[in-house]
Order: sequence, then structure tokens, then C-alpha cells
Amino acid sequence: MHANPSSIINNIKKKKKINKMPRRPWRPFTAGAGCCTAEGNAVLGNLSRCRPSWPELSKKVALASRTTTTSSPSLRRLSALSDPSSAASSARFNGDDFAHPSSFGAGLFAFQLGELRAITHDFSGNFLLGEGGFGTVHKGYVDDRMRPGLRAQAVAVKLLDVEGLQGHREWLAEVIFLGQLRHPHLVKLIGYCCEDEERLLVYEFMPRGSLENHLFKRLSTTLPWGTRLKIAIGAAKGLAFLHGAEKPVIYRDFKTSNILLDSDFTAKLSDFGLAKMGPEGEDTHVTTRVMGTHGYAAPEYVMTGHLTTRSDVYSFGVVLLELLTGRRSMERSKPKNEQKLVEWSKPYLTSSRRLRCIMDPKLAGQYSVRGAREAAALALRCISPLPKDRPRMSAVVEALQGLEHLKDMAVGSGVWPAPPPIAGRNAIAAKAKLSSLPGGRRRTFSGKLA
Repeated sequence: MHANPSSIINNIKKKKKINKMPRRPWRPFTAGAGCCTAEGNAVLGNLSRCRPSWPELSKKVALASRTTTTSSPSLRRLSALSDPSSAASSARFNGDDFAHPSSFGAGLFAFQLGELRAITHDFSGNFLLGEGGFGTVHKGYVDDRMRPGLRAQAVAVKLLDVEGLQGHREWLAEVIFLGQLRHPHLVKLIGYCCEDEERLLVYEFMPRGSLENHLFKRLSTTLPWGTRLKIAIGAAKGLAFLHGAEKPVIYRDFKTSNILLDSDFTAKLSDFGLAKMGPEGEDTHVTTRVMGTHGYAAPEYVMTGHLTTRSDVYSFGVVLLELLTGRRSMERSKPKNEQKLVEWSKPYLTSSRRLRCIMDPKLAGQYSVRGAREAAALALRCISPLPKDRPRMSAVVEALQGLEHLKDMAVGSGVWPAPPPIAGRNAIAAKAKLSSLPGGRRRTFSGKLA
């Protein structure tokens, strides 16, 4: 018997309506919640009424998370599990996998699903911070009475979509990588939740949001040159830390949406779902399925699947170009020859005169001419088609830090400031004076390439 087509369409619409969360600014929800209250932007109160009984699996995860370990084999084990092409990743993980003591870092808190539902009011759209392919992120507030040693603070709760295996692998990658890697320029993972099929992560809350929002949203405040440089240095330090570890980590998804900013615009890398362990021994690269974001991925990785730390350097170069130009790595709305930022910008990066033509107009000329020139030259090295010609991230950090003290500011962006309008009899004399200049030149410069 065939199902009624109209009923199938209605069911699909209902599912979409349930899964689609409205994009609304966060605000505390106060009505009808008997287990907690809202004060300002904090959710407080006795959360015990919201707590379900602990399933056996969560007990095992909680036990594992309290086991102190810095074992790198767990990261190596994850590297195989996180690759969809690996045979080890083809099976669904069970409780025993999570309970392995070497799979989690010390200091992570195992939260109950009911607790996270309470602090986000059942993952309400009122608490929604963002959403993407990974799922949704909601703001909440953890009380220091929830766990011994837990500091009362605002948090971001990521609710992963685990319809496919990839969502689960990304969750596991983040728990293991961020559970063992701590650095001022990596977002701090506070804890996680693993109940039944639900996979959640709890991070420190980053009040300034993502770099993507500040660069590309129309209503955002313009980032000054000094702030852009600070963000670039912070993000570079995060990558340099990953690459310089005893067992190098390849981030694999470096882009503006994964760079989060705290209250003073300190940059921190987030979303380690695609992170990969670097090559071992005499190996020069890791061969893996091509994943990441179009426009940021290194060309050799896209073509061959060969992944190295220099692949991250390429992605950093793209983000540095975005900071300079205010343009996205890919813009389909632009003319065809301007859609790919790397290809479009390359001819402009070798001289100050040409560089001025592509600097972000939002800066209104308020940037260091020398600093912009050297940053552009650095970006050009980072996006070199030959991986061996790209600098190491430690060298990138050093180069960017050398630009912080520069104070030479540009006069304008593309055109010299226009003179005040001249009216009356003086207008005729001014026009005659201008035409008497050699070649009738005006105080503008051409945007043509030399």
C-alpha cells in the first residue's frame, strides 16, 4: 500500500518546524519555570528538581573524566576514529569506549542532560546563540553549587546533531582534544554530557561572539586596525601552540566563524571536531578524507587529501586577507573574477599603492601603511601554492608581533580626502588653477595595477 503523498509532505513540514530554531537574541526566560529563576542574564536556583536519574553510561563517563591523564595515545586513537574513511570509525561507539580512562582529560565536568536543559530552559530559542551544521549553541549559566570546584559563570552549550556518525565523531574529538589541550588562545571546554543518543558540550562563554560576525555583519561595529592585529596575533598563537605540541595537532578548519572573541577581543580557537593528529616518524603528511570549508582549505589538501600543519598556515593566510580587505573568502554575489578572495587579491599584495585599493573601506584609512604592507606580504607567503614555501606559525606570530608598535596611519582608503566645496566667484579661479597643473592632474590616484 502506498502512503498518501500529502501526508508525507505534512510530516516532513512538521519535522522541519520542530528542528528549526528561530534566530532571536538571547534573554532570560522567567515564565513557568519552577526549577530555576532568572536574574539579569543569569539563570539561578535549585536545579535538583530538573535532574533525572543518572543512566549507567553517564556514570562511566563521569568516572572517566575525573581520571587524570595526559596520555597522547588517546589522541592518536581519536585520529583514526575521527576519519570517516577509517575502518575503526565505521561502528557506533558504546559505553565501554567512553569509559576508557585515557579518552578524557582531567578537569572536565560530566553534566546531566536535565541540568543543561534547565540552564537553557529546554534549549529555548530565547537562549539561542547560533546554529550550523553541528547543531545549535545556547547560552546558560552554571551555578557553583552544581559541582565541587565548578565556578559560577556564563556558558555556551552546544547541542550536537548526531543523526549521522560524523556528529558523534566531532563530539568525541572535541572532548578529547580540548580535554587535554589548554592554552589562553583555545576556547576552554568546561564539560560535556553523554546520555542515550544526546551529545552536548559546555564551553566558556565568549561575549564578543565570532570574528565572522564582526567582520561581515552589516550592523556590527567596525574593528579598528589595532584590534584586527590583536585578533590575528591571538589566533596565530593558538595555531602555533597546536603545531608545536609534542604530538602536533592539525586544526583543519581554521576560519573566521571558528575564532571566538572574549570581552577584550582576545581570540580563541573553537570547534575541534575536524582536528587531526599530525604525521608521525618519517611520514611527511597525513592522508585523510577532504573535509573543511571551501575557500579556506589548502589546494594540495583539496586535490590529494594530504594534510600537514602547512595546510593550517594556508587557512590562516586566507583569514589574514579577510582581516585586511573586509571580504569573505568566497563571495558568489561578486563578479566572477572577484569571487575567490585569494585569486582576486594576489595582484594587489605586493605594493602599498595597489594594496590601498583593496583595504577594507570600513577602516576609512585608519591603519598603519607599513603594517598593512607587511601583513599583506605575510599573507602572500601563507597562501603560497607550495606548502614548503609557507612559514611556520611560530614565525607568523613573530612577524605579526613586530607590527604592533607601528603608528604610521594612512591618509585615506583609495582616494585622497576631497577638498571642501568652493562657491561663488572663487570657484572659477579654483577651476582655472586646477587646469593649469601639468596634465590637468587631480589629487587622486589611479586604482589600475602597475
